[in-house]
Amino acid sequence: MLWSTENPPVDSGAILPVYIKSNIEKKWVVGLPEGTGADKNIKIEVPLTQLEYIGSRKKAEIWANDFSPYALLYAENLQDRLPIREGPDNNSRQVYRLRLGEIIKIMDHTRGIPPISTTGDPLPGEWYRVMTNDGIIGYCFSYRLRIFNQNDESVQTASLGEIAPDPELENILSRTWSMESYLQMVNSRRIDIPELERKYRFDPGYETGVARIILPEIERQFSYNRILPDGERAWIFEDTPLQMVLRNNTTLAVIFNEGAQRHTYVFVSLSNSVDDIILQENARRENQFLMIYDQGPVFTSGSYGSITFLQTGDFIWTGYDLLVPQVISAQTNGQGRVEMDLYIAPSLENRYSGAFSFNFTDIRQNGEIYFMYILDDQGLRLEVVPAFGIENNTVTRRDASPTVLYFYRDSSL
Repeated sequence: MLWSTENPPVDSGAILPVYIKSNIEKKWVVGLPEGTGADKNIKIEVPLTQLEYIGSRKKAEIWANDFSPYALLYAENLQDRLPIREGPDNNSRQVYRLRLGEIIKIMDHTRGIPPISTTGDPLPGEWYRVMTNDGIIGYCFSYRLRIFNQNDESVQTASLGEIAPDPELENILSRTWSMESYLQMVNSRRIDIPELERKYRFDPGYETGVARIILPEIERQFSYNRILPDGERAWIFEDTPLQMVLRNNTTLAVIFNEGAQRHTYVFVSLSNSVDDIILQENARRENQFLMIYDQGPVFTSGSYGSITFLQTGDFIWTGYDLLVPQVISAQTNGQGRVEMDLYIAPSLENRYSGAFSFNFTDIRQNGEIYFMYILDDQGLRLEVVPAFGIENNTVTRRDASPTVLYFYRDSSL
């Protein structure tokens, strides 16, 4: 027996004789456990999902012995829509979502990967293999469960009532909600990778019961038990000042009051994940660098020395004495990293192939020089960009008297 019955009382873990299996009615017809003094002629019906058919009494006794530590253990769900997963890992597929107050059967304890808390530490708890009253089996982390022994406590199932399905809320909880400026980056095709890597976002926290707002200017967290409807396409996080409003299918406003001040932050659901956007941008930058590398990789100037681009993304610059100290620091040995992290404003796009920075990695200060460049069949034309000419990783204006360098492709290679 997997799930205890009250009338007649049969505990989970009991061994029962099986007489009939009805796939039509989805029930077993079984007798009562031996040694209880019950009439052997009494037959009861048990849902198919609530009994494990073993086949022989000897095998059943072995199974029951292994199951005995969990036979009387159940759990009450403390978090509305807490997921049951296919495996003991938060990245595993969801197979069911629990209602607040729903009771599930503990089937086994298992090792897995614990969810991460708001501090970045693993949440306390264990992964359990569980079963719902309808027979759905999967894995659930115990942080938001109250585990109890049926003989020690009496728990009222779904004491707060049934919560009607809410497809729009389900859709919100299934998405990642990123800072609004991330969408502006994607639309303008000007990606700031370090900014994306910070993953500023709104996390409803339906698995941990802690909603989080993570932005450059603010970090807040709100502990709650349920997310409840609060008007058309609006929801509140119970017992908190937090509210969210779905403005359209990809835009979510998150609102809370702090004293007399009302805060509203807008988040968006991107068509690709932040990690995918970063991968795509890194691939674009690598291709941009390879165009320069393939055209060279060595470029030489009679006045400004020789620049060698390495396939690793590094550079070596020799013979640059005329550029010291106005452009290049006297403290460097001329080696560093090429960073294809700059963009060009629309007003300059027709005049230049692109922009990049040379990061002289052997010096701590003034180790970065910014260039716009033009790549042609003969070589590479560089124009030094002053720091004040760059806004949000974009070259917006030239120097009034720009320093222009031309390097010919080394034809001896």
